[in-house]
Amino acid sequence: MTAQKIGVQNLVVTPDEAGMRVDRFLEARYPGLSFSHIQRFVRKGELRVDGRRVETKRRLEAGQKVRVPPLSLAPPQPQGPASETERTRKFLEEITLYEDEEVLVLNKPMGLAAQGGSGTLRHLDGMLGALTDRDSQRPRLVHRLDKDTSGCLLVAKTRFAAAALATTFRSRSARKIYWALVAGVPRVKQGKISTFLSKEETSERDSRMRVAHHGDEGAMHAVTYYAVVETAAQKLAWLSMKPVTGRTHQLRAHAAHMGHPIVGDPKYFDIENWEFPRGLQNKLHLLARRIAVPHPRGKGQIDVTAPLPPHMAQSFNLLGFDVSRYDPIVEAPEE
Repeated sequence: MTAQKIGVQNLVVTPDEAGMRVDRFLEARYPGLSFSHIQRFVRKGELRVDGRRVETKRRLEAGQKVRVPPLSLAPPQPQGPASETERTRKFLEEITLYEDEEVLVLNKPMGLAAQGGSGTLRHLDGMLGALTDRDSQRPRLVHRLDKDTSGCLLVAKTRFAAAALATTFRSRSARKIYWALVAGVPRVKQGKISTFLSKEETSERDSRMRVAHHGDEGAMHAVTYYAVVETAAQKLAWLSMKPVTGRTHQLRAHAAHMGHPIVGDPKYFDIENWEFPRGLQNKLHLLARRIAVPHPRGKGQIDVTAPLPPHMAQSFNLLGFDVSRYDPIVEAPEE
């Protein structure tokens, strides 16, 4: 069979393709395209993303325009069905933001649980078994994110890294920065939220965190620093939030406690008669934007940033928020 000739293509990245590397995006769109061919025309600058040259490892965002030069594709080869383990490995590779011999940082998608629970069959913790190495070392989560929170999730690939990073989190040496879109604008533009939180059962299969008093059963101290980055009239505010402690639903409960719940939060958004702004999706607008931790082997600092998920990118674009001018570590709220 002769090779298939394709002229210049102008592709648009779909929401499902957001977060994919350029080379993985091309492999998915053009199964007959060799990796060396991709490397060659990317290196020559023949491929453009939004009119600019990029590297093969660049992560794409929904809505970006990808110009692909003329291609000569080999005919597709018949293949057997990929095993579930292979599909899982490929998925984890596509959402990997950083990797070395000890550590992974994943860009957890919204709607995918970090760990299993009642009725939860598909979760990242279960998927990590597909990456078990020859020494039977299974990657493990170092911390958690809520199911509907997207962004940076730290994973230890070895037992040594797991122990070292657990110590880092206990000593509060890990620096985590979240971005949130909240209803209204806090009167105090930068501050500290310090409360006790305890779990409250709302049904047989559901619960939420409530602000409690010191000494209440199950009450745990929770501290969050926040700063207003930008506002849209007096309707919405973009917050940078830094949790000092790591309690369940801490940022969501603290935002609601301030009177400015996170947009799209099904558990804690409690403003009556609030009209959802046109063009915004009713999904949780909370992103684990950046994580910075000492490397478990003392090899400097691991510092990783996650892109906005598609629904938050759409909202920020509609509101005119410019994420490129704000550094979530340098300009994070401080103690």
